[in-house]
Amino acid sequence: MNKSCFKRFGIMLDCSRNAVMQVSQVKKMMDYMCAMGYNAVMLYIEDTYEVDNQPYFGYLRGRYSQKELKEIDSYANEKGMEFIPCIQTLAHLNALMHWPQYIDMRDCEDILCAGDENVYKLIKDIFASLDKVLTSRTINIGMDEAYLMGRGRYMDINGACDRTEILINHLKRVADIAARYDFTLLMWSDMFFRLATGTHYGEGELNPEIRNMIPENVRLVYWDYDKNEKGHFDSLIKRHKAISDDIWFAGGAQSWHGFTPHNTYAIKANETAVKSCTENGIENYFVTAWGDDGGECSRYSVLPTLFAVSEFAKGNFDKENIKEKFKEIFKLDFDKFMLLELPDTPNSVGYVNPDKYMLYSDPFLGVWDATVCDGDAQAYKKCAEKLAQIPKNYKYSYIFESQHALCELLSLKFSLGVDTRRAYLSGDKEELLKLLPQYDLILTELNEFYTAFEKQWMLENKPHGFDVQDIRLGGLEKRVRHCKQRLEQYIEGTIKSIEELEEPLPEEAPPPPPEAPAPVAGNNILQIISAISAGVV
Repeated sequence: MNKSCFKRFGIMLDCSRNAVMQVSQVKKMMDYMCAMGYNAVMLYIEDTYEVDNQPYFGYLRGRYSQKELKEIDSYANEKGMEFIPCIQTLAHLNALMHWPQYIDMRDCEDILCAGDENVYKLIKDIFASLDKVLTSRTINIGMDEAYLMGRGRYMDINGACDRTEILINHLKRVADIAARYDFTLLMWSDMFFRLATGTHYGEGELNPEIRNMIPENVRLVYWDYDKNEKGHFDSLIKRHKAISDDIWFAGGAQSWHGFTPHNTYAIKANETAVKSCTENGIENYFVTAWGDDGGECSRYSVLPTLFAVSEFAKGNFDKENIKEKFKEIFKLDFDKFMLLELPDTPNSVGYVNPDKYMLYSDPFLGVWDATVCDGDAQAYKKCAEKLAQIPKNYKYSYIFESQHALCELLSLKFSLGVDTRRAYLSGDKEELLKLLPQYDLILTELNEFYTAFEKQWMLENKPHGFDVQDIRLGGLEKRVRHCKQRLEQYIEGTIKSIEELEEPLPEEAPPPPPEAPAPVAGNNILQIISAISAGVV
């Protein structure tokens, strides 16, 4: 079989979490997608696109102009592909809430206030603008993870109301507006289950009457990224079909934990999901490449996942054959490409993204030091050596260079907080003195990583959004310098103590967030850098 078994078979690229992919790079990705057998592409654009009458919509975010969206749409048509924008019409609009012009449309957090007429004027402007640039009549309207919907300004105005009714009524208003432009809508399905069961796709059946409440032009998208048990997928598909006949499925490329992809896990999970979807009559399948909390991970780093899933969809589950075909297209050994996930492999505690939380972990505060095990730092050195073996003339060598620089940096910084605290608490100023050169080396390697990461970013994305990386990495540099200065003052006797190092640490690492599928921790910068910025105090 050379053709996908799915009617629509696509990839969703996140272009909202700071990293707005260059139009030329979107086209390049579509070239690859076409070669792999995909026939549809979604761009996740919360507010990163031009909307008529809304000058602050996507302002300073690197938004796509209508001309650029037309260019992407036309190129997709040339390749025989469908371009489907993935937008938001309820939640996940935190960037938009930055501007005073939209504050009165807010329910709470990043959620629009359902029932507010100005909200529907905004949504009308959105559909009218997209109508001008799209060939496809399909749009993904989001509406996922609106956990506090109806509990902010909406409650102030209307009192406590049934939240499923709020969701349905809002959906009907949005669907009515979309119908004026002959749009068919996709909607993430999780809120129906959340409101009915209290948890994400939790146990329990939905009210079958929901089937009759969902507008005719709305299709539900069941997204599930972190399970690999076929029975799990079978059960959720069955429960979805109880409320809708046309269910789409979205798997995950595991690109959202930090700078590093998780292809091994993503391939395994999608293999199981594809088998379940084909057996249960799902006709439309997408692989999502999210960029949560910064968009640090290169989209091209998940090519092994995207290629493997394309072969699964053709009925090919022969891993060796898949590897051979991958090399034919991408001119690099599959297993060598998989080396890109090395920065997240040394830590033995089970957390999936030490590359990020230990990069930003404070040398004195030690929030994540409980995750550090003996040998982790040395393991990063070995990872760096493996990544350095990739040929410099390879077209994606810049991604390997970025990950190599990250591993070199982590080989020095991973145990810095543990070593500093141990020497301080033992009163060993000589040992602290020996650590000072390491702080200098970390600053040098941080600069090397910054240079490599900036190169990666500017090759793939618009420059907007790198300001966030400048602030984060620049803040890290300043903090390392400050901690070194405090250590010098303590060694010299200028200050009598370092109070942060005297505060006892918990014996265990902070727990993963609720409902984390695998132990995910620390992909949110505010939960890494400081207890204060994380809202603890």
